[in-house]
Order: sequence, then structure tokens, then C-alpha cells
Amino acid sequence: MKENLVVAVVGATGAVGREMLNTLYTRNFPATTVKALASSRSAGTKVPFGDEELLVEELTENSFEGVDIAIFSAGGGTSTKFAPYAVKSGCIVVDNSSAWRMDKRCPLIIPEVNAHTLKEHNGIIANPNCSTIQMLVALKPLHDVAPIKRIVVSTYQAVSGTGQKGIQELETQVRKLFNGIEPENEVYPHRIAFNCLPHIDVFLDNDYTKEEMKMVNETNKIFEDDSIKVTATCVRVPVFYSHSESINIETTKKLTAKEARAILAKAEGVQLYDNPKENMYPLAGDAAGEDDVFVGRIREDESIENGLNLWVVADNVRKGAALNAVQIAEKLLEMNLVHVKDRNLFM
Repeated sequence: MKENLVVAVVGATGAVGREMLNTLYTRNFPATTVKALASSRSAGTKVPFGDEELLVEELTENSFEGVDIAIFSAGGGTSTKFAPYAVKSGCIVVDNSSAWRMDKRCPLIIPEVNAHTLKEHNGIIANPNCSTIQMLVALKPLHDVAPIKRIVVSTYQAVSGTGQKGIQELETQVRKLFNGIEPENEVYPHRIAFNCLPHIDVFLDNDYTKEEMKMVNETNKIFEDDSIKVTATCVRVPVFYSHSESINIETTKKLTAKEARAILAKAEGVQLYDNPKENMYPLAGDAAGEDDVFVGRIREDESIENGLNLWVVADNVRKGAALNAVQIAEKLLEMNLVHVKDRNLFM
């Protein structure tokens, strides 16, 4: 393992950035130095890191000299601009935005699913969409036994997926409604309090949203199989933390619900929570603050020959973002891949 390991978190003042710092600390990530980087607006402020605080430095093109790994959570525009400068400095980037996910030069990684493709990295490694991460952590163990040929998924996504502004909007709207005041919508196109919005990200020409197509395209890339058919409907719900997903899969051979439970009970990163007779099934409130992906309501789809239904829940800020990114960094160390092959590839 490299001595004097220096790690930077870009976007350290945001909700996910703060969780990344917390995850680095609680998992005892072996960094000698951790740097907090953010925009000029936040420079000079402090962010918590365990029992201490880190002084936030302004993100510039020269911020990555001497940095070994930079974990980005500052939006696609920031990643597009600054990740190439990080690589040119010899730093490996783990990026949480959508900027590099479908770039053929960049592996798209869920450590429990496709860590082997890290060997192909060129300096920028993409963190998948939060909804894709939890879905594929649950499906990969089943896919290894009975290859999946079709996925139909409906998501129920927490407002924290929009960041701190989404959390604040839900809280503000609930308070106003309880006081008989009609709230305004600033973050979402409609009121999110006591409502469900079948609209996450922008609508595309095919009438799917960008979020829905992310799940389609990212699944094919991560599973390395474009023949798998995926269709998604993504819904924003008035929950603060944890995304829930109703997933239907069709496999190439029969996989019973009992067999699926046995497989998932032993799967890495998964907690099986499935006993309907005792009202035991994953809940967003239970998954909040947890690292694992929770799976329950496993049952055979009686409308087709080889089908299963699952209910999958995970904390979108932790496993859906911060934890997955830190796990990627851990894998880089474990596989001795903390180096950049071509510093100019993205310039």
C-alpha cells in the first residue's frame, strides 16, 4: 500500500460530500491527509471529520498536486472541468456525477458487482446512479445463477437525491401545510409534500426521463451485456432518505423465490429482510443510515414462466453515493491500482 496517501473530497460542503468525509473516517480509510475542496463560496469554512474539522480549500486547476485519490461530488459541470486536471496531476478520480458514466474510457463500478473492471481504469472511475447501484447489488447474485434477460423497475426516490435543497423543500412544505399555508415549489415542478412526482431529472425525446435512461444504460454497461432489456419509471416521493424499488426480472431459466432467498442471504452487501407473515419487509426508515442494500417481498411472477418480483431499499446518500465511492477507493488500494497510465488522456 502506498505510504503518505493523500485523499481529496471535492464538493466537501454538500450533503454527499459531508457523508463521504464521514465514511472515510468511520471506515478508517488509510489516508495520511484528507483535503476538503469546494467552490470559492465555501473556501475558508470548516467541515467535520470525525472529532476534528477540516478547513475547506477553494477548488482550482492546481488543487490536485500531491493528491493520490480525489472523490468528486460537486455536479457534472465541475467534474467535466476539473477531473482532467486531477488526472494530469497523477491523481485518480472517483466521480459521483453522471459526467463520465457512459464514457468508454471510464469504468462504471459497483465493488460488489464488477470490481474486476477497475483494472481497465485510465484515471477517472465513475460512480453509478444511486438507483442503479442498489438495484444491481441485489440482482447480480441472482444474475450469476440465472442470467437476467429483462428488468422492469419502478423507483420511489427520496428527496435527498436532490441534495440539501430537496430535503429543505419537503420540510418547509410540510410545515406550511400543517399551518394552513399553501407552499411554493422551488426545487420540484409540483408540491412534493404528501405527493408523488413521476418525474426525476429532465424529460428526453422518448418521453422517458434522464434518470430512467440512466438506469437502462448503466445496467447494460455494468453487466457488460447490451442484450438485457431494461425499462424504468422513476418517482420522487416525500421521504427524506432511502430509495425504494419495485423490481421485476425475467430470467433465462427458472429461479424459485426460495432459491433467490438462499442466494441473497449470502450475498455481499445485502441484507435479506423477507418474512411477510410477520410484516417483515424493507422500509425506507429502516435503511436510512445503513450501509447494506435491503431486499424483501421476494415472490415468483405468476404471469410468466421465469419471473421474480423483489422490493429493494437502500440509503441513497450512503450506498447510493458516498459509501460506494469510498469502497471504490478501497478496492483501488487492495488491487494496487493507485496510478494513472496516461495523464493526458482526458485533456
